[in-house]
Amino acid sequence: MKNAASPVFSPLRQWLYALPDRLQRGPSALLLCALAGALGVLSFAPLERFWLMPFLLALLFHLLRRADNWRQAAWRATLFGLGLFLAGVSWVYVSMYVYGGLSMVMAALPTLLLCFILATGHPMLGGLFHYYMPETPGRQALFFALLWASIDLLRGWAFTGFPWLALGYSQTPPSPLAGFAPILGVYGVSFFTALVSAWLVCGSRKRPWPWIAALFVLLAGWGLRHYAWTTPVGAPIRVALIQGNIAQGQKWRPENFIYTLNLYRDLITQNPAQLTVLPETAIPVFYDNIDKDYLRELKSLAMRENGNLVMGVLTRADAKTYWNSAVSLGVSPSQGYSKAHLVPFGEYAPFGFDWFLNIPMASFSSGPIRQPPLELTGQKIAVNICYEDLFGHTLSAPLPEATLLVNMSNTAWFGRSLAQSQHLQIARLRALETGRTMLRATNTGMTAVITPDGMVEDVLPQFTVGVLKATVRGHAGSTPYILWGDGGVTLLILLALYASLRKGRKTKAREADGGRAANPSAAPVR
Repeated sequence: MKNAASPVFSPLRQWLYALPDRLQRGPSALLLCALAGALGVLSFAPLERFWLMPFLLALLFHLLRRADNWRQAAWRATLFGLGLFLAGVSWVYVSMYVYGGLSMVMAALPTLLLCFILATGHPMLGGLFHYYMPETPGRQALFFALLWASIDLLRGWAFTGFPWLALGYSQTPPSPLAGFAPILGVYGVSFFTALVSAWLVCGSRKRPWPWIAALFVLLAGWGLRHYAWTTPVGAPIRVALIQGNIAQGQKWRPENFIYTLNLYRDLITQNPAQLTVLPETAIPVFYDNIDKDYLRELKSLAMRENGNLVMGVLTRADAKTYWNSAVSLGVSPSQGYSKAHLVPFGEYAPFGFDWFLNIPMASFSSGPIRQPPLELTGQKIAVNICYEDLFGHTLSAPLPEATLLVNMSNTAWFGRSLAQSQHLQIARLRALETGRTMLRATNTGMTAVITPDGMVEDVLPQFTVGVLKATVRGHAGSTPYILWGDGGVTLLILLALYASLRKGRKTKAREADGGRAANPSAAPVR
């Protein structure tokens, strides 16, 4: 076994130890970490080079172990995080500059601030890892993994949450690690991605067990990917997902309103289906201001196939209380859903930032976290709007009752950037976690049908007018993630914490395999 495993992983280990010492110390190490973080974006959509991320994390793990003190380790992890987020969420700048009415400088400042906020967990990761680094390489790997899963989990909850580019999203199928998503969610995938990455560094010809363990995890994930946690329910239904491709700069102009109404009516007329879904805020006025004849016409079109239509529209209680909503029309009684998780800087201004934002309809109210699914066309449909599909625990609220997931989005705010493809990748994890088909109807992209195994069945080209037609099935049953949500990965983190630190903090004189001894200039033990 040892001889078989060594040729596969030895080159990585040898390359890390062969790095010039100047690249592992001082400013050069910081630049190397920032570059590794920026390259990590290649593991996410649209390129989805899932295999690259473990090698980049292996480099970071190696550099954290080689750090002289916890402060140095904290800086190295911070630069990795900043590199990742500056490269990966730079699309926020587009919404601020192009659509928020800000100058280049004023748009860059909130974007930079957001990236720094997203990276705030990384100095804790680096500092805590080095300060409490266990004695043995196996426990070091476990400690590294639990810290990474913890910062991803906290980022998904703190200050309403913004878990974009959580590590687990880099491992959508065909990555074997995606098999853990229905059990432990995206943060569980983060845990195993970091663990496998660290094990690549910890193994050696004399100690091959970390490589064997990594191979076992990959095989287990591959096997889980082929297990069906849920079963089809009800008759297949024909769906039509509408993509209007109305530019954000044109959407709210009064002179374009009639064009918008006619466009959606014509697309619906030409594409009859049992379930028709329009994008988020497809009709850019309050629902009570839409001409009643137009609504009756849409309802009549939906009823041709004994079906229903769900459209994104604004609803309100009064002039100061209004929601980003979905409303249904058709053979079933009209039902609605109001968005619960709002987008900071897009749908509401965080405290202290409202004075300089100039975005239309940027003071929405939040809908209730728990809302019943819409009962349409023989299915129970859990609607989520745009950014809400970042939150697996929120999407699980109407489950297992709901049989289909529907996401209605408008990412035209972010132009031709990484946002559309990254958002589709996030939706794929939600389908995996819940074992449900996810239908996405978007304004400019990416309108898609995602199967319960997280694969994209079909998708429309971005920035085109079109209708995606498909036949889909609802699914019943519960994945483990539906039953315990993020509680499963939280328990895993606590167990890993106990296992990795149960013998206490390491001493400088006894750092293991690759760390430095009490004398900083001492050669590492290999």
